[in-house]
Amino acid sequence: MDIFAIMINVVKTSIPGVVIVEPKVFGDARGYFFESWSQRDFNEAVCPVSFVQDNESKSRYGVLRGLHFQKGGYAQAKLLRVVKGRVLDVAVDIRKGSPSFGKYVSVELSEDNHRQLFIPRGFAHGFVVLSEEAVFQYKTDNFYNHEAEGAIAWNDPAIGIDWLVPEKDIILSEKDRCNPLLKDIQL
Repeated sequence: MDIFAIMINVVKTSIPGVVIVEPKVFGDARGYFFESWSQRDFNEAVCPVSFVQDNESKSRYGVLRGLHFQKGGYAQAKLLRVVKGRVLDVAVDIRKGSPSFGKYVSVELSEDNHRQLFIPRGFAHGFVVLSEEAVFQYKTDNFYNHEAEGAIAWNDPAIGIDWLVPEKDIILSEKDRCNPLLKDIQL
């Protein structure tokens, strides 16, 4: 008999392995409380994983970061969440031979919905800020390696992501302005 209750709800997406994690939020007149991470609950409800690095970024409206990935033995699973603002978070399947290769899942993550997105290894990831400002946090199960860095064009027509932000308002880094199309990358 289990003496604990799992404090998360897991919502499947259209791509197996990519899931939305909804924590149980307890609120009252003082505010709210929730467990933003529990190794025990995640292992039981989603899959066993050991995260080794936490990252955080702050961006303004229209900033689009991605679509990034790590190659080979440096591939990363990620658990993503927003602590301030709203973003559209996107995972693109880049696993050769996968039935969903080139398909994507997009989910709005916000400080209000407290949702998290789990992306297993083998996906490119990106997000765009929908609010005036956003603070974005994520865990990875492998360390970043500059030599293993890869990226796909955010506007690859073969993928066809609706970023929910007009193209004229998209703000990219110099590096993300010239990422190759999915069909042109070496995986």
